[in-house]
Amino acid sequence: MKAIIFDMDGVLVDSMPYHAAAWIKAFADVGIRIERNDIYELEGSNHRQTVDIMFRRFGRVPTDKDVNEISSKKIWIFNRIQHVIPFDGMKELLAELAPVYRLAVVSGSNHNTVHELMDSFFSSVFEVIIDGDDVKKSKPDPEPYLMAVEKLGLPKEECIVIENAPLGIRSAKSAEVRCIAVLAYLGRESLKEADLVVESHRELGKAISAEA
Repeated sequence: MKAIIFDMDGVLVDSMPYHAAAWIKAFADVGIRIERNDIYELEGSNHRQTVDIMFRRFGRVPTDKDVNEISSKKIWIFNRIQHVIPFDGMKELLAELAPVYRLAVVSGSNHNTVHELMDSFFSSVFEVIIDGDDVKKSKPDPEPYLMAVEKLGLPKEECIVIENAPLGIRSAKSAEVRCIAVLAYLGRESLKEADLVVESHRELGKAISAEA
């Protein structure tokens, strides 16, 4: 193993409660009532896909205007309510991994959010950063992880993905990259498609060492 590709929300940073709260408010303003788990289960989707899925669940088809307005409102709300911090032990783990492995991030969040959080907490740690605005198809499509592997210039067999959500796991597996999942916001059953599931972020180091 030569490279480790991390999801951001729910793996590197404890951010999903703020994303969920922002989406709940943005959708409520257009008459769509959702719950946190609706967003947790769609983690990894980009904004366009999230709006499209939620509208269709309620028998509606979003226009481009709907997508742009709701996405912009969600970002505005998120930026004002978020108090995102890294998960306990992640900075230390990355400091141990960086001299040994090439590191990448693949996130469904928008470009500004991803790069602001990376610059705030993990500046210069990651060689490759793929955000939701970089791809045409978001998770669970394999495109995000295939793009990361391509930018790393390594065979898939020399990479491993760290995820915490069903769509992200499916994306990694569809890209034919081995995947470790960590419990964050959903139960173990939701992560069963991963090659390995660990109980906490503190256990990731041991799991990665076992895969090396």
